[in-house]
Amino acid sequence: MRITTKINLLTTAWMLCIMVLINFVVFILFMKTTVNMEEDIQFQKAEEIVKDIGKKQSFSSIQGELKDYLTEHSYIRIVDPKNKVLHQVTNDLLLSKKIKGKYTKIKQAQTRLIMAEHGEEEVLIVRVPIHNGKGSLEISERLIGLETRKETLRGILIFSTLLAALLSLLGGRWLANMIMRPIANMIKTMEEIEKSGVPKTITIQTKTKDELQTMARTFNRMIGRLQENIEKQKQFVSDASHELKTPLTVIKSYANFLRRHGLENKEMAEEAIQAIHSEATRIQKMTETFLDLAALEKDHVLDSKELDLISLCQSILKQFKEVYRRDITLHFKEYPIKIHGDELKIKQVIIILLDNAMKYSNDKIDVYLEKDKQHIVVRVKDYGIGIPQGEIENIFERFYRVDKARSRETGGSGLGLYIAKSIMKLHKGKIKITSTEGTGTEVVLILPTIDGSNE
Repeated sequence: MRITTKINLLTTAWMLCIMVLINFVVFILFMKTTVNMEEDIQFQKAEEIVKDIGKKQSFSSIQGELKDYLTEHSYIRIVDPKNKVLHQVTNDLLLSKKIKGKYTKIKQAQTRLIMAEHGEEEVLIVRVPIHNGKGSLEISERLIGLETRKETLRGILIFSTLLAALLSLLGGRWLANMIMRPIANMIKTMEEIEKSGVPKTITIQTKTKDELQTMARTFNRMIGRLQENIEKQKQFVSDASHELKTPLTVIKSYANFLRRHGLENKEMAEEAIQAIHSEATRIQKMTETFLDLAALEKDHVLDSKELDLISLCQSILKQFKEVYRRDITLHFKEYPIKIHGDELKIKQVIIILLDNAMKYSNDKIDVYLEKDKQHIVVRVKDYGIGIPQGEIENIFERFYRVDKARSRETGGSGLGLYIAKSIMKLHKGKIKITSTEGTGTEVVLILPTIDGSNE
C-alpha cells in the first residue's frame, strides 16, 4: 500500500473516530438537557396543581382542577400511601395502563420506555408529595417532541459525520500529496542516480522550513559530500596508479637488465637488486597502508587493555632510532602513565605521527607525555617545513595531501592522519594539529585516563 493511501486512510479513520466521539457526547448532552428542561416544566406544573387542589374539597372539583392541567398524551393522578390511585384524568389510556401509580414522599423524576402503537416511546414521569401527607401527585406524558428532535439531531449528526469523512478523504489526499512531493522528487533523483551512476542533488522548489525540506537539504549535503569523496578517490587512484607505475617500471627495467646481462657485471647486478628491493619495499608500504585502512573501516572492535604509555613510547622510539638514526627524545614527568586502549592501534597512531615528523623534517623530534585528572596528552613536535594555515583544516581528510609532489618523494598516500583520527575516535580521544610554515608542526593526542572521561 502506498504511503499516500495510508496517510489518507489514517487521517480519515482518525477524523471519523473523533466525529463519532463528539457526536456521542453531543447527543447525550442534548438528551440530558432536553429531559431536564421537560422535568423542570413538569415539576413547576405539579407544584401549581398541589397548591390548587389543596383549596378544593369535593371529588368533582379536584377532577375538574386536574383536567385543566392536562396536556396531550399525558395523565395526572393522585396516589395514596398504599399506591392506590385516588384521582386520575388522562387523554392517553395506553399510557395510564402502562405506568402503575406509585406513592412518594420526595420529589422524583424518571424516564421510561413503553411499547406504544408505533414502537418504543420514551415517557417522562414526575412525582411530588402533597403537603397534607395523604398522597402524592403523579404526572406522566409521552415525549413525542423529544423523539422528533432526537431523530432530527441523529440525522444531522450522521450527515455531518459523512460530510466530515468526505472532506477528510479529500484533505488527506491533498495533505499526502503535499507531504510526498519532496519525497517523490528524492525517489526520482535516486532512481536517476541508480541508472546513470552519477550523483545529483534534489531541486528544492518550496521555501517551507519543515522536516521535509531539512531532509532534502540533508540529502543534498550527503550527495555533495559523496561527490567530494568520489573526486578525492579519483585523485587518489590517479596518484596511487602513478606511484605504483614508477616502482613497477623500475623493477621491470632492472629485471630485464638482469635477464639480458645476467650477473656478469657484479656492480651493475648489485645496483639492480638494490633498486628492485627498494621499489618493492615502497610498494609493500603502500599496500600495508591500504590494508590498514580497509581493516579499520571493517572492524570497529578494540582489543582494549591497560597499557603503560611510557613503556610503549620507549619501545617505539628505540626501534625508530635504530632504523633511521634520528634524534628523537621522549619527555615525561610522571611514571607510569597508564591508559585503557588497543595496544596495536595506539602504537600505529604514534608510528604514523613519528613517520610524518621524519618525512617533513631533518632536525630533532620531541615526544612529550603529560597527564592530568581526566586526560593523557601525547605531543609529537618536529621542527621541519610545517603546514600552511589554509591546509590544516583539511589535513585529516581521507586521501588528502598538502604537497602531492613532496608526498610522492616521501612515499605518502594521504591516509596516515585519517587512520590516526579514526583510531583516536574509537578510543574516545581527540587529535589536534598546530603548525607554522617553515618552523615546524606539533600533533597532540588527547586520551581519557582510566578513571576519567574526555570532555
